[in-house]
Amino acid sequence: MSARLAPARLAPRDLLRVGAAGLRARPARVVLSALGVALGIATMVAVVGISASSRAQLVRQLDALGTNLLTVEPGQTLFGGNARLPTESVAMTRRIGPVRSASATGSTDATVRRSPLIDPADTGGIAVQAATPDLLGTLRGTVRGGAWLNAATGRYPAVVLGSAAARRLGVDRARERVWIGGRWFTVVGVLDALPLAPEIDRSALVGWTAAERYLDFDGHPTKIYERSADASVEAVRAVLARTANPESPGEVNVSRPSDALAAKAAATGAFTSLLLGLGAVALLVGGVGVANTMVVSVLERRREIGLRRSLGATRGQVRAQFVAESLLLSALGGGTGAVLGAAVTAAFAAYRGWPPTVPAWAFGGAVAATLLIGTAAGLYPAARAARLPPTAALAAS
Repeated sequence: MSARLAPARLAPRDLLRVGAAGLRARPARVVLSALGVALGIATMVAVVGISASSRAQLVRQLDALGTNLLTVEPGQTLFGGNARLPTESVAMTRRIGPVRSASATGSTDATVRRSPLIDPADTGGIAVQAATPDLLGTLRGTVRGGAWLNAATGRYPAVVLGSAAARRLGVDRARERVWIGGRWFTVVGVLDALPLAPEIDRSALVGWTAAERYLDFDGHPTKIYERSADASVEAVRAVLARTANPESPGEVNVSRPSDALAAKAAATGAFTSLLLGLGAVALLVGGVGVANTMVVSVLERRREIGLRRSLGATRGQVRAQFVAESLLLSALGGGTGAVLGAAVTAAFAAYRGWPPTVPAWAFGGAVAATLLIGTAAGLYPAARAARLPPTAALAAS
């Protein structure tokens, strides 16, 4: 009896070589097809990376600025008017046991201008506020140029500008002068941005005593900033309103500025989901391009398919060949896209001063998406190639 012949199996290494040979024969088409996948993967990796870098920056800011800062502001009276905090509310806040520091600002009716020739109504959105000497320490702020108010400068016409206020006034260094309340004030310092107190960025800050002497400030604080031990934040928050204004605690608003940064991080995650959806659409378009390339490849290589079938290749081997080509094509685009997405993330993070962060799962997702797209795009062309009869394929012109 004659032995039954069995078709030789195609080793994985040989399968990859056969698939790569098909791609090398049409380099221009391969590059264009891989570009679609690359753009989709790059978009998804960059979106995830930029979002992760933004969240890492927010976490770094929270670590540096702390989450133990509480603010106290006057609310509304029972009859809908504007309430006021007592002049001694800062001192009373400092008496709370776990409180480490407490400082305040107070609003004035003065305006700040570059010169007296500018229209008084043109305030530029800058508020002139009185500030206690320990305000910068409580906020953990830094001075970009010059110095903060001290016991001496806080009694005379000296002013420290927030970062946005300095930019709007065109002041970038100390020793310049600005017009406040009908007299010249000397700029003694310019602050860096304060993420937990953006209202300070838009303010011109003068000493508490100087504001009372030169700007008719009434001495009532309009915002108190308080820091306590981390473990005692909620306990302090519970008694802060009654302490700051014992007669009318219901007219006091207590808030935690770090909650805004946490909410911003959550909003960034929600926005990331939307952009990921757009990246998925781009990746889907790239997958359609790969499928189209593989279909055209099957039509152009019918004689090759017929010859291989005539020499003993099985339908499964032909099918595996074209699936391997599709996977290699997608892998080429996916690898390029992952590198491109990481490069975009690093460049954008460096531009914004963020720590560049690309989660490992983003690369894992890129690999999985590439394999999925490659398999899906190659199944139909591969099945079509496997169904071609050898005689009909060889007869094709």
